[in-house]
Amino acid sequence: EAIRFLEDGRRGGRVLDLCSGSGCIGLAIADALPGTHVLLADISAEAIETSRRNAARNGLAGRVGYMLCDATKAPPVMTGPFDLIVSNPPYIASFDILTLDASVRDYEPIWALDGGEDGLDFYRAIVKNWPSALRPGGALMFEVGEEQAAEVRALMLEAGLRNAETVLDTRGVERVVKAVK
Repeated sequence: EAIRFLEDGRRGGRVLDLCSGSGCIGLAIADALPGTHVLLADISAEAIETSRRNAARNGLAGRVGYMLCDATKAPPVMTGPFDLIVSNPPYIASFDILTLDASVRDYEPIWALDGGEDGLDFYRAIVKNWPSALRPGGALMFEVGEEQAAEVRALMLEAGLRNAETVLDTRGVERVVKAVK
């Protein structure tokens, strides 16, 4: 969806991958669209270092930047403007972490999973704080957990974003929620 948005003649642009983790989403965008500059942002220095190594392995280091920041806070001064912000934030409800498959629960850092009591804490914070870093006409796109799409779409609309819609994954689950500034 991110690549399609940028290819639709919008802008070659600047992309922020917020809660970037290993950088896989932002790096995939940078690889597919050589004219795009991507900023990978995460609260974890370890995640930033992993994304730095992944960028180097894939020959993308010159087009990718890095920023240590907390997605639940306002953007640092002089961040943006971006044509697109993508985010796969922690979205598992705190109590549900205990029920996750061991392959996830035992190997992913807790901070990369825990989205608060209802799993929506990061979405609330990002739609409150980060649209200011978007250009007019720019988009915010989230990956969401199962059965979270309607609530995230509502949060985006309440924040003043428009054209909020969902995109199904390959299993027919609403997996991406996107809106435009």
